[in-house]
Amino acid sequence: MGIARKWIFPIIRILIFVAIAGALVKIAFFADVTATTDAASPTGEIVEPQVPVTVGTIQNDVTLQGTVSVDAAVEVKATLAGQVREVLVSPGQWVDAGTEILTLRADVVNPDGTAYVDYETVVSPSAGVLSSFTALAGQTFAVGDDVGKVAPPTFNVSGPIAPEQQYRLLNQPTEAQVTITGGPAPFTCGSLSIAGPAAGADGDAAPSAPTVTCAVPADVKVFAGLAAEMTLAGGVAADVLTVPITAVQGASQTGTVNFVLPDGSTQSRPVTLGINDGINVEITGGLVEGDMILQFIPGAASANQPGPGECIDDGAGNTVCG
Repeated sequence: MGIARKWIFPIIRILIFVAIAGALVKIAFFADVTATTDAASPTGEIVEPQVPVTVGTIQNDVTLQGTVSVDAAVEVKATLAGQVREVLVSPGQWVDAGTEILTLRADVVNPDGTAYVDYETVVSPSAGVLSSFTALAGQTFAVGDDVGKVAPPTFNVSGPIAPEQQYRLLNQPTEAQVTITGGPAPFTCGSLSIAGPAAGADGDAAPSAPTVTCAVPADVKVFAGLAAEMTLAGGVAADVLTVPITAVQGASQTGTVNFVLPDGSTQSRPVTLGINDGINVEITGGLVEGDMILQFIPGAASANQPGPGECIDDGAGNTVCG
């Protein structure tokens, strides 16, 4: 028993300590590379998000940012080539449509050589304040020359519309709902028109965007320079087939979607389109309710498609992350 205590037990303890030390060294410096590699290996699968074709309602309103402006002054034109005989109004005076502005006198020679004196009275083409009026008695004008201008007391709201937004207006509206920043309650702005883009000042300048303009009612008090929001009603489609606009290649009349087949593969399928609200688009042909399609066109950049590390609301109450 004395020999065991003196030699055997100490040797066993030394062997145990050596084994423990060896294990610690292996763990610290010789980790299992295979296990680490396996843990870092990807196990997931990238799946393109899919959405079903659903029935819904699309309110197709186009909202524009605009500005309140005074209506352009109307030019007063000379209607006879001759001299001013008499000036009948003063600069800055209020005139009604048809107010006499001045009288022109001209000596006219007939083909047979006889002569006579012709008189013509120039009248205001519209109501407003007479401006840029410097005509004097004895001054000579040709037919069509500007005698002065009449600045009307009326206002308009105008704002640019992107060409692609016009696709959403299946029929050009005749009015807009206007909200003035810090102004009165929203009101209907009539006599709406859409003017085409104006060419640049030189050949290299890019043309400006088309402009939407409407007339402010006379009983609405506004001031030039105020900011305004214009809402153009493009129509409402109720109980129609809808899909996210990000799922369609094309935005007006016709397009294509990536139809999901039963085996999970996809097929490009043509569709016909109705109105859209910027988030969803009406499907008028090519799909039926419940069909599954890809939510995004593969490879197509979209403001509604999330980038790497991004999460967005797809417009249907779902959060989609890139």
